[in-house]
Amino acid sequence: METAATGTVSAQHIESFRKIAGDANVSMDEETLRHYAHDETENLAFPPEVVIKPRTAEEISEILKICNEYKIPVTPRGAGTGLSGGALPHLGGVLLSTERMNSIREIDERNLQVTTEPGVITEVLQDAVKEKGLFYPPDPASRGSCFIGGNISENSGGPKAVKYGVVKDYVLNLEVVLPTGEMIWTGANVLKNSTGYNLTQLVVGSEGTLGIVTKIVLRLIPHPKYDLLMLVPFKSLEQAGEAVSAIFREGFTPSAMELVEINALKIVSRMVESSAVPVTDDTEAHLIIEVDGNDIDVLMKEMEAISSLLAGYDIGEIYFADDAQQKAELWKLRRKVAEAVKLEGYTIEEDTVVPRAALPGLIKAVKELGKKHDFDVVCYGHAGDGNLHIRIKKEGIPNSHGNPVMTAALRELFELVKKMGGTISGEHGIGLIQKPYMDIVFKDTQLRLMRDIKKSFDPNNILNAGKIFPAE
Repeated sequence: METAATGTVSAQHIESFRKIAGDANVSMDEETLRHYAHDETENLAFPPEVVIKPRTAEEISEILKICNEYKIPVTPRGAGTGLSGGALPHLGGVLLSTERMNSIREIDERNLQVTTEPGVITEVLQDAVKEKGLFYPPDPASRGSCFIGGNISENSGGPKAVKYGVVKDYVLNLEVVLPTGEMIWTGANVLKNSTGYNLTQLVVGSEGTLGIVTKIVLRLIPHPKYDLLMLVPFKSLEQAGEAVSAIFREGFTPSAMELVEINALKIVSRMVESSAVPVTDDTEAHLIIEVDGNDIDVLMKEMEAISSLLAGYDIGEIYFADDAQQKAELWKLRRKVAEAVKLEGYTIEEDTVVPRAALPGLIKAVKELGKKHDFDVVCYGHAGDGNLHIRIKKEGIPNSHGNPVMTAALRELFELVKKMGGTISGEHGIGLIQKPYMDIVFKDTQLRLMRDIKKSFDPNNILNAGKIFPAE
């Protein structure tokens, strides 16, 4: 890989950017630079030289042509909710925000598709298609603020992924501006496509390193009519993990299955001042289990069968959400966990994923590593697909990035994850802070192929350079 672009932004460049995007959409004041210096990754901040907010793909194309010619680093940014540093402008240069590209272009009810710009908030998109009786299932915890474009970049998942899959399973076609300024569509608006290499799926999850997505065509499905939700308290965290695999082995496929450790639950309950979830001294974790479909009688029988299965574990009283308000309260608690524990000092977040049956072993190993390396840890996540979010608090070390003590501890964690058949990121990407560990899960040959792809798309290495790949 060539050295990352290091060109600086000159007064002439600023003048050109203003002509392209408009004076009001090119900012260099200290307050704006400080705001766009960080995302939700640890406590890291790297101010860019300039923030640009284009409105169209054509404007982005013209901006990238200038940056490519003068080798100016460009960092694409959505809503800034990422947790791996993908939107951190650590090389300075241009921060290019897609926030003004926020229109849903078309909801095609006949073909069950939606065409959207990248700056649309995920929940806004979901609500818009729901009004038509349609469903876009991927729903990250930050769905009320994250952008659909950022979800594309990270191949986001969320609670519904266990039944419905992740973002990549719904993307049909993408309009992309390449680092050279060229504009392409990656595929076609069809359900089957074996025409050449799959550029669409290559761009999904590429973390803004290959191009900037400017339009997105997503497939939709009919919205299920009913959903039921239960909360199951476990007296053992490991037993909660074991129960997850057992439910699937019995032939059930919940629409969501979330694990929240009791310490995380206590923290978030204080933050939102909620008593919706009973917290007792003998409880170590809760499972949130949801089923959905179009036949309420079938769903009721399924919940009863799952309850009977779980009765064989050391659990407390199962709580059933009776109405939409109770369901919303439970999901609010789950979705606020990450924010709450970060405010409590758990600033280091890892996004491990293992085969579902290995989840109890991972939970046990995480707790043992915390004792060994003297850090506090809380766990929560999408237990149904083996995706465990691990939040770490260590006195005097707010960031893992650049810290040799924490880097050594995390390397030990990721090596364990690899031995369990897992990998180091399930839905948050690699970005800036996970890249030192890529050698754990990939051989040199795989990394070389990825670097070659990056170079083919971005010969001058201007776009989100320094992300994903460890230094050679």
